[in-house]
Amino acid sequence: MSNGICEGEGLYPPELPLPDTEEIETLRKHFVNKYNSEPDFYVRAPGRVNLIGEHVDYCGYSVCPMAIQQHILVAFKKSDDMLVRLSNVDHNYEDIELSVDDISIPTDEIPVWYRYFLCGVKGVLERMDGEAAPAGMMAVVSGNILPNSGLSSSSALVCAATLAVSKAYGMTLTKRELAELATKSERYIGTQGGGMDQAIAFLATEGCANVISFNPLTATELKLPEGAVFVIASSLIQMNKAATQDFNRRVVECRLVSQLLSKRLRIDWKKIHRLDSMQKSIGLGVRHLRALATETLHEEPYKKDEICRELQITQDELDRISLTENTKNIKEFKLKQRMLHVTQEVERVQEFIRICKECAKGDMSPESGLYNLGLLMKKSHESLKTLYECSHEELDKIISIAEKHTLGARLTGAGWGGCTVALTTADKVDDYISALKEEFYTDNPRADDLDLSSLVFPTQPGGGAAIYVKA
Repeated sequence: MSNGICEGEGLYPPELPLPDTEEIETLRKHFVNKYNSEPDFYVRAPGRVNLIGEHVDYCGYSVCPMAIQQHILVAFKKSDDMLVRLSNVDHNYEDIELSVDDISIPTDEIPVWYRYFLCGVKGVLERMDGEAAPAGMMAVVSGNILPNSGLSSSSALVCAATLAVSKAYGMTLTKRELAELATKSERYIGTQGGGMDQAIAFLATEGCANVISFNPLTATELKLPEGAVFVIASSLIQMNKAATQDFNRRVVECRLVSQLLSKRLRIDWKKIHRLDSMQKSIGLGVRHLRALATETLHEEPYKKDEICRELQITQDELDRISLTENTKNIKEFKLKQRMLHVTQEVERVQEFIRICKECAKGDMSPESGLYNLGLLMKKSHESLKTLYECSHEELDKIISIAEKHTLGARLTGAGWGGCTVALTTADKVDDYISALKEEFYTDNPRADDLDLSSLVFPTQPGGGAAIYVKA
């Protein structure tokens, strides 16, 4: 390992001996009791925490996440009929049975758990495009990722389904192909994510964070400064991206600002859907993009009819070209603030990478590296709070506690709830967790009857998705 780069793990998800764990045995027993048969194999897909680079992946820019130990685990068996049977070891989640030819995923309803699995099934079936006869399947799901917490539980479920079904159908896909397929498949649920969650789920290497870049999809393993420990803390506010328009609204606002500026710069704006595409078209750096936004965009929200006048189109055309189904009813959009956040966050990602590499080469001390990474995380959260407006008062409470006990902290994931991630060192972890328990969780009614160890915990970079088979 040198220059901040870790060795990769190969092109394909590994097939590993089935671990002898209580979780596996519980999953196996549920499968046998449910289907009166043993699973053919198991798959695991990890959750993730994004360290820096929030809300920039769907704009085409690089991000820096790491996989965590928490995961989705699936026991799977191909069947001779044409039925998809899904069950969950958590009895709070309903079972489902339907025909493999009858998979529909509504985008106008609050999504239930099994629809994320069905996204993976549907994606693989469409990828096969009739090359092999579809078959039925039996699956049981378990997991220990906090749901709707910003740790990618939903994407991990899509990834696990994509991996399981592709293996069962005899498809040999690389990690990159699986990540791209899972990214496309999750959009069936209605969210317009950029692909970070799926990429880290498949491409992660244990012991390293990853720089995930897009177009084309690449993952570069990044060694963190010695002594870095990340502590994840839940705000106890659940946020399901597919259940509200907040996430897609931000995607659309970024799309609109790229199209509006492209129009002003005499670029064919109808071909522009991401900020990075506009940047490449005009040949300017990110700093120049920010200057362009500062000088030419007004602070007040842009009304829909104002955008239409500038683009010289009707509102129906705007709905069709630029908006998503659940954002067509929105009448105004904040453009300047969103672009300022994205351009600043892109530079923070670049600086984060530079610091890690300097520490790995010995050109910067671990202490200085950690201090500077903490500053970047603080700036990221402030930008997400004020410019992107996706924080939450409960997240901000945790951040204020973290300021006294860590090097820096920020919300992670989409926001509006979910989790924070804080950077600290091993000798400070217990003090920070104790402060959180005392000042945030103990008198919080949302924490009643919950296991605090699942709400706040230290984590190290974990490995990517894997297939487990009996030895």
